[in-house]
Amino acid sequence: MMRKRKGYPVYPLTAAQKFHFFYQDFCPKKEVLNVGTSLTIESELDFEVLKESIIKAYERCDCMRVRFAKDKDGTWYQYVVNTEEGRPEVETMDFSQVSMEEAEKTMTAWTSVPFKAEDSSMSRIVMIKMSDGFQGVYLLVDHRIMDAQSLICFLRDVIELYCSTVFEEVSYPKDMASYIEQLEKDLAYEAGSKAKERDAQYFQKLIDEMPEPIYNGIDGPGKLMAERERSGNPEARAAVNVSDSVDSALDIFHLEEEPTKRLMDFCENYHVSLVCLLLMGLRTYYQKMNGNEDVSINTAIARRATLKEKKSGGTRIHSFPFRTIISEDKTFLEGIYAIRDLQNEYFRHANYDPVEYFAYRGKKYPHPGGQTYEPMALTYQPLTLREKGLDKLGDIKYKTKWYPNGATTQAMYLTVMHRPDDNGLDFSFEHQVKAVSREQLEYLYYYLCKIMFKGAENPNLKIGDIMRLV
Repeated sequence: MMRKRKGYPVYPLTAAQKFHFFYQDFCPKKEVLNVGTSLTIESELDFEVLKESIIKAYERCDCMRVRFAKDKDGTWYQYVVNTEEGRPEVETMDFSQVSMEEAEKTMTAWTSVPFKAEDSSMSRIVMIKMSDGFQGVYLLVDHRIMDAQSLICFLRDVIELYCSTVFEEVSYPKDMASYIEQLEKDLAYEAGSKAKERDAQYFQKLIDEMPEPIYNGIDGPGKLMAERERSGNPEARAAVNVSDSVDSALDIFHLEEEPTKRLMDFCENYHVSLVCLLLMGLRTYYQKMNGNEDVSINTAIARRATLKEKKSGGTRIHSFPFRTIISEDKTFLEGIYAIRDLQNEYFRHANYDPVEYFAYRGKKYPHPGGQTYEPMALTYQPLTLREKGLDKLGDIKYKTKWYPNGATTQAMYLTVMHRPDDNGLDFSFEHQVKAVSREQLEYLYYYLCKIMFKGAENPNLKIGDIMRLV
């Protein structure tokens, strides 16, 4: 007999959701899981039609109607309410008489208000008018019900529903996929499937067969040296890289369209993804700064290979340490291919629970809480709204913007995504203000770009030569 709450079947959390609950518990600022974004279009929108499109999009997207509750023993679970109960309160805000800065300040403030966790909606949506003539929506969601990919997918659905009503030539968008069906698949995997066993073996072997990893600092081995001194252990290989404050800032660096295209062309010519090039650039930077050929960086995997996974909403990101040992006498291209091969292995086993990964590694290399080998995390967001459906609207310009929630439990998290207006790249560094400064990030970004371009232009150059030349 299935348990119910308020008449709805209840489900345990997935590994990806537990991961979010896990670090939210440690974070004094509960807004750490808020994801705020706006999408605006350079056109007069019919707000009545837009409101109907938003309500329709909520009906079509189960994860927007997820609610959380917890048992007497403190265990969280989830259920999905029906479309009537899950109908959003669509707000309206007219920013057309205030400056863009003022409007952004307000939306940033909205992004730092945490949701009431139990039995309540985990999203907020506001129709907005901006002073630059753009109009659209601001959307705030909790990371436990959506990741960036499902968020983009949802916003695109809103626009396509709107356009199919307003323009005769735009057809009604195809249905979204079922969140619950995907959830049941994930839970079946978690319940001790053969696939889970295989994935556990893969990652445990990866940890067992390699020597202990080593921490590489953003500006050299200073933190590791300090840890060796503090602990009296000259062999220590882990360090604390977070500060005592979770207050965060978001610093964004823009790479123009033309240089971005050069990087994309390189990836196409050598059949690698941009994330391989980014990882190669980052690890080479750390290798240059620390003198280690052994570099670990946390990397996020979206787990959306099938169409159903792409369109089922929810949060599906699993994040694992990505460790490569690449010597200076290898060529840039050999390094890229080593990363690609390892990434492909990771993709095959990415359903494994990252919390279990860290627990296993922590048993093998126990050290005090807060110590790590990874100085940062990387996510690349390939999805843009430029894809099919919206091209029919001709040259209508639109903008997307992400708003910081003001808190992070990681020292530094880099998200790389394409800008909607010119397809150039934005490098968004969310970082603890007390752990990493903007100057350090500028330095990292400058050298990361130099390394990627030098390598893309001379793929057969040895890594050691690239490090000396940039």
